[in-house]
Amino acid sequence: MLHIAILIPFLWAALIPLMRVLPRIHPGWAVLPAPGALFIYFLSRIPQSAAGESLFTTVPWMPDLGIDLSLVLDGWSLLFALLITGIGTLVVWYSMFYMGKNSESIRQFYLYLLMFMGAMLGVVLSDNLMVLYAFWELTSIASFLLIAFWYRRERSRYGALKSMLITVFGGLAMFAGFNLLYLMTGTYSIREIAAQAASLPEHSLFLPAMILVLLGAFTKSAQFPFHIWLPDAMEAPTPVSAYLHSATMVKAGLYLVARMSPVFAGDSAWFWTVSLVGLVTLLYGSFKAIRQTDLKALLAYSTISQLGLIMSLLGVGSAAAFFDDPAQIALFGLATTAAVFHLINHAVFKGSLFMVVGIVDHETGTRDLRRLGGLIKLMPVTFAVALIGSFSMAGLPPFSGFLSKEMFFTAMVNIREFDAANVGSWMLLLPIIAWIASVFTFVYSMILVFKTFGGKAMNNKLDKLPHEASAGLLASPVLLVSLAFVFAFIPNALGRTLIDPAVAAVRGGVLSPADAHVSIHFWHGWTTELWMTIGVVLLGSALYMTYGRLKMLDREWSGRDTLNRLYNGLLNVLENGGRRFTDLYMTGSVRLYLIYIFLFLIAAVGGTLIFSPGISLGMENYAPITFYEVALVVVMLGAAAAVPFAKSRVNAILFTGAAGYMVTALFLIFRAPDLALTQMIVETVSVILFLLCFKFLPKLKREKEKHVFKWTNLLVAAGVGITVTLVAMASMGSSPFEPISNYFLNESYESAGGKNVVNVILVDFRGFDTLFEIMVLGIASLGIYGLIKLGVRTTPEQGAKSTKPASQPHASFPLRSNDVILRTMSRVIVLIIISFSLYLFFAGHNNPGGGFIAALMTAAALILLAVSFGMDTVRRVIRIDYRILTAIGLSIAILTAAGSFVFGAPFLSHAFGHFELPILGDTELATAVLFDLGVYLAVVGVVMNIIFTIKGED
Repeated sequence: MLHIAILIPFLWAALIPLMRVLPRIHPGWAVLPAPGALFIYFLSRIPQSAAGESLFTTVPWMPDLGIDLSLVLDGWSLLFALLITGIGTLVVWYSMFYMGKNSESIRQFYLYLLMFMGAMLGVVLSDNLMVLYAFWELTSIASFLLIAFWYRRERSRYGALKSMLITVFGGLAMFAGFNLLYLMTGTYSIREIAAQAASLPEHSLFLPAMILVLLGAFTKSAQFPFHIWLPDAMEAPTPVSAYLHSATMVKAGLYLVARMSPVFAGDSAWFWTVSLVGLVTLLYGSFKAIRQTDLKALLAYSTISQLGLIMSLLGVGSAAAFFDDPAQIALFGLATTAAVFHLINHAVFKGSLFMVVGIVDHETGTRDLRRLGGLIKLMPVTFAVALIGSFSMAGLPPFSGFLSKEMFFTAMVNIREFDAANVGSWMLLLPIIAWIASVFTFVYSMILVFKTFGGKAMNNKLDKLPHEASAGLLASPVLLVSLAFVFAFIPNALGRTLIDPAVAAVRGGVLSPADAHVSIHFWHGWTTELWMTIGVVLLGSALYMTYGRLKMLDREWSGRDTLNRLYNGLLNVLENGGRRFTDLYMTGSVRLYLIYIFLFLIAAVGGTLIFSPGISLGMENYAPITFYEVALVVVMLGAAAAVPFAKSRVNAILFTGAAGYMVTALFLIFRAPDLALTQMIVETVSVILFLLCFKFLPKLKREKEKHVFKWTNLLVAAGVGITVTLVAMASMGSSPFEPISNYFLNESYESAGGKNVVNVILVDFRGFDTLFEIMVLGIASLGIYGLIKLGVRTTPEQGAKSTKPASQPHASFPLRSNDVILRTMSRVIVLIIISFSLYLFFAGHNNPGGGFIAALMTAAALILLAVSFGMDTVRRVIRIDYRILTAIGLSIAILTAAGSFVFGAPFLSHAFGHFELPILGDTELATAVLFDLGVYLAVVGVVMNIIFTIKGED
């Protein structure tokens, strides 16, 4: 069920284009059931989680590489799954009333949102580090699309790019850390790595792995100094901010730190790094928040501050790993409980506050604090939500934020008794920093609510007269913020169902949820923490009252920030430096590009041949050379040698085709009919492509008086030829292993049910190669389409001077014959070729043929039809969009490959069997045929899309 839970958002997203048939309703109504159903499912798992049970499931994917789709649902992942789906449901509801069904690209918005939801579920449920990384990067891509949703705005594009660059940088570092962990433990499973945690600190790769993993977590959760992407990400629509930047994406780093704590928590470097980075982020973010004039910017820095608070608690909580005494473990383990509790509270009050800011912006047309005020009478319900959310964020009773903030103070006071680095009284700085940051937190919370809703109304500065939002727009923030009341008065019920199982999972399963329970109450007497809270209120109130006179609003949130200037400067250096370096070798000369490529080939491959020991040419294993082989090779070499001296491109094409057909003949002599068929059809189709490309090329010039023989060309060509020849000879004599061909010959029928070894290799043994090859072909065909249809202009001035349409860059090259005999014969020949291609497709598993060859044969038939009657006729008779056909073929291939998961088999596993069918009798059926069908459709689509695109057809 866990795999289905992850798959549901992606499947739902794939169905969004079909929502066009429902134009009268908001697309959100069709999207809402997906997160709602998932939330209900995860709610149903709470009893098992509270009892200490975990749900683990795995589907083999690439077992030889240690990569499987292993998913685990324990207390920690269940908490995040509930946040992702629960707040996701409220955000979808809120977006329906915030954006409207006629909003710009609303269907794309929901597609990106569902893709992000599925990726986040994949992150929190994955037990395999490589699978976690794949979903991790997918969240970066999806968030990029969501932040840049209003892509016509420069700030949206800037914010999206910044967020992706920083988080992807951290993700790559994390990827390296994961691989170091694999080198240390021999597994990618988080559970298995945690089981070996006791022996890891002594390993030389332990500290580098820790730093790299933390880089990924810190960049994702906007920890200082990587926080700079989060304020710019506020250019996203408010529903995106409420979802990504309060409950999901920014919490992914917190999730990772807690999940990896059983692995790294026993090292003091982990404690100090996580704790100090969290506290610095808390202090910096809270101070920056009070200097903002934009409400979303204020919330952005408050989010940074709160993320730092939770991060510091996770670091302090890791101190429990240094002790065996239950009392000491409980003393420092309290911080982990506080982190989990505050994570829940933050999702509640921050999500509702983002929605409030969206409502204010929606109803007033601005988020500028200098233009807002006096909205309490006009928007009383919105004010009530803002008041509760802000007071909970400030840590004031009687809201749940007060309880987790008190636990935060308790953890910081307790940590004075822990001295892992013998720093003595310097440990007192931790609670002091926490207290100062809490004062700033109180101030920006008061600014948020009272500067917006209190004071004198300034309707003359607003774009429109404000009024209370609709019930639909208010429903989500009201329901969400009400949880700040509910959780405040039933904290222990929340603890037993969600907090305790999560804490037990974070501690690596060494405690049961019952043993991890911490009693949470409002009143604990006149404790140090209470006096700290009173001090926060008193000093915070004084700062707020003198707020205007301190001139803390003297600069904008996106202004002269040193770290932002550093980021922009580094980006400019990279862009300018990369451009200058690229200009050194990207001269526009295809000849030079080929020289670079071939020289690298000679150096890499030739160097390997020379310096690798034990390589021999193995000439004694060669078969006798016959007269026919010599004759074919002589003709082939002659044709190839004639190409550079051809006077016209037509002659060059004919010589090239002659060389290709000689290779076809060699394949026939060597009894390789599949290769011969493929080579023959490729040569045929290539002639048409060459002819069509003529219209894009200048006239061929052969000016003998200016002709200079290029020795560089000769040397490079000779070097490549010699190198490839030596590789071919070495492959016959230097391999220490038994030829793999014996394995394919023996297992082709027994394991894959096919007698045609070549086709079985393509669709079964090496199916991954084939899948990626047709993907590359599809991308290449789309690239050709984009280059030709969109028109490539080197400068804006050239574009302004050009009067030709982008879709017709050159005069059309005629591709139609007036030969009556050809047109008459082709009517029959095309049917014969297509019939033969279908035979090749169905017979390919046991006889020469297969999807790839059949597709080329079908494309050749269509090309013959186009040559005979014109492409317009082909387009009119065969109404197929070949780009869509390519997509259908790729989809069939991918779905067939992934279908093996349903049966618990690795990706791209195939099955076959014999069945008694009517009329046909005993018939062998193989799922590889479905995969081959995808290859067939994709290749036909690619070839015809290229043909029609180059010809100038749509």
